[in-house]
Amino acid sequence: MNETAQTTRTTELATFGAGCFWGVEAEFRALPGVIEATSGYLGGTLANPTYEQVCSNRTGHAEVVQVRYDPALISYERLLDTFWRMHDPTQLNRQGPDVGSQYRSAIFYHTPEQRAIAESSKAAEQASDRYRRPIVTEITPASTFYPAEEYHQRYFEKHGISCKVH
Repeated sequence: MNETAQTTRTTELATFGAGCFWGVEAEFRALPGVIEATSGYLGGTLANPTYEQVCSNRTGHAEVVQVRYDPALISYERLLDTFWRMHDPTQLNRQGPDVGSQYRSAIFYHTPEQRAIAESSKAAEQASDRYRRPIVTEITPASTFYPAEEYHQRYFEKHGISCKVH
């Protein structure tokens, strides 16, 4: 009898909003220890929203990336460090040319431990000399995550756009 050793990988979820999800997804996907990064919508009131509905700025959803990661290979703190450096957390409801609450800076925590780590990380970022304005990043419990339409997934990869990890 031939037995195959199976390894069970323990993974965790982290969810971030940092503007348009295309670049956010690509940056997280490039990190060693990230198993999957999925563009989607979270934090709103409408079930199964479409991109057009989210862009109407009436559903309350944020464009987010849900990251499945292996905590033995990458820490939640490292994900947060990447999050802070990939966008401007002092801009309220916008990132660059994208304007609206769907582009808000947000950390959606999945556990009380993530909440505590995120709050501590935000406080440390604010205390640093990196920002001239207050950080407006919201830290809220994760609710139902809705994956974005297929054409949004791996957008940079599909269109030959490279991404530099900070």
